[in-house]
Amino acid sequence: MTSLLLTSSGCADLFLLAPSRQPIGVPNDVSRVTIPAGKERVVELWTARSAAVEGHQPLAFVLRFCGNGERAEDALRIERRTWSDLPVEIWAMNYPGFGGSTGPAQLRELPPTALSAYDALAKRAAGKPILVSGMSMGTTVALYVAAHRHVEGLLLRSPVPVRDVVLWRYGWWNLWLVAGPVAAGFPAELNSEDNAHSVNAPAVFIITGNDELVPRSYQRKVTAAFAGHKRVLVAEYAWHNTPLTDREMQKVQDELLWLWPSRANRPSHPATRATPRPTTSTSMSTKGRSL
Repeated sequence: MTSLLLTSSGCADLFLLAPSRQPIGVPNDVSRVTIPAGKERVVELWTARSAAVEGHQPLAFVLRFCGNGERAEDALRIERRTWSDLPVEIWAMNYPGFGGSTGPAQLRELPPTALSAYDALAKRAAGKPILVSGMSMGTTVALYVAAHRHVEGLLLRSPVPVRDVVLWRYGWWNLWLVAGPVAAGFPAELNSEDNAHSVNAPAVFIITGNDELVPRSYQRKVTAAFAGHKRVLVAEYAWHNTPLTDREMQKVQDELLWLWPSRANRPSHPATRATPRPTTSTSMSTKGRSL
């Protein structure tokens, strides 16, 4: 049985993670942080502040988790654009085996290293609000962290129930001979629907409506399971990795004003038009609005 589990885990690592280590250039105002992750390993994070922070300190922090082949250096650039209207400091984490994060690229390492990243950021935040953001597989990690640590809100693009997608979207063509072991090797701790049930913080979901990898019906499973208040936006023509258009990005930024933590000081710029969100944990409608 142990041998079978190890084989399943290794199969899942191979098919679901696409690590890279080549150097990626970053702007001069981006900083590199490393934190210990046990067994002489380190986790690499890249940090930067949004344009709205200029001249003062951030009022909140964002912890970004990447897709299965994405690097933190690239994710940070996306997040800076997304949060440009709000005074935040962003931390983006490279998974083990990616970039300067040491150790093999293994799915089982994602939960503990993600918590280590959160705990390090919490020390830096010193009581200021922390939000988490995730793309694709990064949404599974973000939901795991939100289920085990206090977060003020979540921004999740292309939320994915990994086991369901592997088994029912891709299993038929290989008679589940590959999909079965891959799904079995995906950590149970990262089950998005289970973790979504446990999260009461508010969230903004971005559904990629033309997603070729994770059809919207699968993304909807995660949004339907989410226990907290939510806003669900649909980018009707977006593929899995399509950059949002300027119009779509503006819609997302409007929702981030709703997501902005009520206990944080109001930003000293037009973002003060943000409307307060409900304080109870009753879910909002999951009917998506097109971007």
